Amino acid sequence: MTKARLSLAWQILIGLVLGIAIGALLNHFSAEKAWWIANVLQPAGDIFIRLIKMIVIPIVIASLVVGIAGVGDAKKLGRIGLKTILYFEVVTTVAIVVGLLLANFFQPGAGIDMSTLGTVDISKYQQTAQEVQHDHALISTLLNLIPSNIFAAVARGEMLPIIFFSVMFGLGLSSLPAETREPVVKVFQGVSETMFKVTHMIMAYAPIGVFALIAVTVANFGFASLLPLAKLVVLVYFAIAFFAFMVLGLVARLFGFSITKLMRIFKDELILAYSTASSETVLPRIIEKMEAYGAPRAISSFVVPTGYSFNLDGSTLYQSIAAIFIAQLYGIDLSLSQQILLVLTLMVTSKGIAGVPGVSFVVLLATLGSVGIPLEGLAFIAGVDRIMDMARTALNVIGNALAVLVIAKWEGMYDAEKGQRYLASLPSLSSAEAQPTGRAVID
Repeated sequence: MTKARLSLAWQILIGLVLGIAIGALLNHFSAEKAWWIANVLQPAGDIFIRLIKMIVIPIVIASLVVGIAGVGDAKKLGRIGLKTILYFEVVTTVAIVVGLLLANFFQPGAGIDMSTLGTVDISKYQQTAQEVQHDHALISTLLNLIPSNIFAAVARGEMLPIIFFSVMFGLGLSSLPAETREPVVKVFQGVSETMFKVTHMIMAYAPIGVFALIAVTVANFGFASLLPLAKLVVLVYFAIAFFAFMVLGLVARLFGFSITKLMRIFKDELILAYSTASSETVLPRIIEKMEAYGAPRAISSFVVPTGYSFNLDGSTLYQSIAAIFIAQLYGIDLSLSQQILLVLTLMVTSKGIAGVPGVSFVVLLATLGSVGIPLEGLAFIAGVDRIMDMARTALNVIGNALAVLVIAKWEGMYDAEKGQRYLASLPSLSSAEAQPTGRAVID
């Protein structure tokens, strides 16, 4: 007989619950809290985040090079890139508009006494926002896409220049004679498969990392800070659920997929991303699972990393709600033209700076001034930002996973038979559910 073993999802959930309990306990013992956070919990959480950061770039480079070399067609790759950016722009714009509509309808900031709200220091975000505003002009953005030194870009973890280099390297590799190309492709193939094995090893530590990270959050902020801003938190969670099931659900159905099946496929990753408030922790697993589900490697390895800069549905949805909330908090009635300007500004500012720490705050700081909203208002919501960050991170994950399937189907490269076999192999999905989602395509 084999011993029953808890699935990763259950292990992470247990870590999440225990972390909340320990964090709440430490929140009431301020004398001991600082020691436990500095010497035990924060290092344990940082270990997990560092382990993930360690493997992301090698996986992205190796997977992209192998995938692009396999396509071997610059025109085809250009078409995939154009469709990807177009899809990202449409979906994130819809997210911004949905956020504005819901915030205007439910009025989360109306009637709140600002004197009852605590504030958090946001100076570090303000400094980053100034740097982003300085460097975020269109020409600068395009120039920053091209790394002057790929090793420096790798050292800084700049994803877009890394993607650009990997695509160019893959295209160059694909143009070589087979006897020269194949040994190099096999090396990158070996690196890719090795790093996916390393990913599975790191995932064994995920429950401990989740426990530590959530314990630090609850210990620092407790639950008392939630009460005055409960309406905002509830609205953000409702908006994210609405967008996931209604908007992304409709997109999935249009392309022959099911958003609920996709969520069940990624249940481990969604819980992990939610618990850590970091999309990066599940990037390797999204690429791996989407390839197993029938999307070509060339598409999954390109769309997922690019989506982390251009397709943050949860973040843009939250940013629009937060902007209107702060305006309502100060009693500012934004006109239709001001809200249209806010949409356009968020569309531009939110692109290409995903690697910036506290990206949603940075985007808001770089945006609010354009419509006359006081930047100081962000200090009021900084205390509960982590709670909302967890939910928007989960939406970012499912949005990028769906994007892979949409682009693969749009290009006629989705392998439905492979997808059916993958669904049938999952214990959480019965064979009755694992029906073909489209015509199998041999690429």
